[in-house]
Amino acid sequence: MKGLSTKTALVSLTTLALLATTAQARTWDAIKQSGTIKIATEGAFVPFNYFEGKKLTGFEVDLGTALGKQMGVKVEWVTQPFDNLLIGLNQDRYDFVIASHGITPERQKAVDFSNPHYCTGGAIVAKVGGPKTVADLKGKSVAVQVGTTYLDGVQKVAGVGKVSTFPKDTDAQAALMGGRVDAWVSDKFVGLDAVKAQKGKLQLGDLLFQEKDGMPVKKGNTTLTTQLNLALAALQSNGTYAKLSQQYFAQDIRCK
Repeated sequence: MKGLSTKTALVSLTTLALLATTAQARTWDAIKQSGTIKIATEGAFVPFNYFEGKKLTGFEVDLGTALGKQMGVKVEWVTQPFDNLLIGLNQDRYDFVIASHGITPERQKAVDFSNPHYCTGGAIVAKVGGPKTVADLKGKSVAVQVGTTYLDGVQKVAGVGKVSTFPKDTDAQAALMGGRVDAWVSDKFVGLDAVKAQKGKLQLGDLLFQEKDGMPVKKGNTTLTTQLNLALAALQSNGTYAKLSQQYFAQDIRCK
């Protein structure tokens, strides 16, 4: 879901392409032999990946841990700012990323993706009585996380007012709660979680777009991508995925 905005994508794709030629990713055989797989995430995107005190948790964290167990290896977690995740991947600091990355044509030029691990969309969130539809955003101020497809989506809205960007999605939500903007655009499940947590203060509006989210793997590392797809399929067929999805969202969020 949090794909790169268009301008950011052009710069980052060049950087990633250069990095990809200077190092060799660990194949599945090398990972299996080591007994440990390194997974990176952001750690600031409730309820997908975030910290409760010092504990890293969330749907994607639990899913990543389950994937490691399914593949028969231990999991080592690494957290990085969202904009740094793919750079670190292409520098071989970790083996793959699970951090709500939207599968976009721009990203697919720079990295490979697993099959989607969930489907979602960019939703309008506002205080009760605020903007609900795309048309309602005309002339309204909107908060959004920098470097994401949410930003790209908001900028495409005709007549939208001031668009304020923030380093973290939680900062964008805080701007809405503090009355500094009229709306906040984020993942629809993040929005649902916020509406529930704020108990009658927020409302979830329309989607700006729909999107499939997958796990980035270094380009050309087909053995690992294949193994991730097999493990994900196994978790979706044995009930593990459905259990986690119900736990966090009270619904099955897999792509159908």
